[in-house]
Amino acid sequence: MKFSIFSVCDHHRDVPRSIGQLYAQVLDEMELAEELGYWAYFIAEHHFHEYGVVPSPPAFLGAASQRTSRLGLGVAVSVLPFHNPLLVAEEYAVVDHLSGGRLRLGVGSGYLQHEFQGFGISPEERRQRFEEALEVMVRAWQGEPFSFQGTYNRVENVRIAVTPLQKPHPPLWIAILHADRAYQVGRAGRNIMMVPYATCDTIADLGEVISAYRRGYAESEAQGEPDVAVALHTYVAASKEAARREAEEALDRYVVTRLYARRRSFDELDRGELILFGDPDLVAARLRRLADMGVTQVMALMNFGALEPERVRRSMTLFAREVMPRVEATVSRP
Repeated sequence: MKFSIFSVCDHHRDVPRSIGQLYAQVLDEMELAEELGYWAYFIAEHHFHEYGVVPSPPAFLGAASQRTSRLGLGVAVSVLPFHNPLLVAEEYAVVDHLSGGRLRLGVGSGYLQHEFQGFGISPEERRQRFEEALEVMVRAWQGEPFSFQGTYNRVENVRIAVTPLQKPHPPLWIAILHADRAYQVGRAGRNIMMVPYATCDTIADLGEVISAYRRGYAESEAQGEPDVAVALHTYVAASKEAARREAEEALDRYVVTRLYARRRSFDELDRGELILFGDPDLVAARLRRLADMGVTQVMALMNFGALEPERVRRSMTLFAREVMPRVEATVSRP
């Protein structure tokens, strides 16, 4: 099991923290994540709302590449229907070179209505736009002239000059929400990435999604073990009571801002085991259960709801020093 950090980079006007200060905080956390031995730090792409204030992950990761030297630099996710895929291919290839081959790229089709409205795109087109853009991006990364004729993308004998340092391309994950889509992505032989909060009631529901994915992957022609990445709100403290006392307010603030129709309480999420709040033993036990279900990467969402920077850093440190060793003693880690 691999351990990464994830931040949506949510901004809250009622908290005395500027967007620039948030950016600085995340960059500092990336440096700390590297020191503590995390595999990667992922950030989200969002538009037109304070829920996520990094509309250009390549620019942010370019800055991060100069502050770190070993940490994977990830995107969860690049929303392909909103962009020219040739430009996406070029911009992330630049990040891969600037970082010395550390790009980790999640891609998705988008799910927020206001973002599609802002870009003047119908949500009904998102799946076909995504599939076309993914094909164009991956083919462009081959570095050879190619042509493509789709409904939304047309390429005529184009070769991009900058291809990724990693060959044939950086690691890719496809964001999914439901079991049927998980199965399809598995059939395509791709890695998956998901936030169970979005659609699962309990960890058992997550297990059903992963099972569907692995059934599809077994039917694919892909070789090797796929990566199943799951993002969960995480806060490690001396006790479960302390974790709740120190971070529940931030979780509630995040939930209110979260742009899903359903708003869920700490108690509901905890009962469903869809958060990692507690002491090291409790968090490690939940991680072992995830590993048994087939999760191979946990993206710990620790910077949420304007949680105080010192608390985020303390939780990151406890997770790395107290939780990781407990899990690694019983679960293999690539």
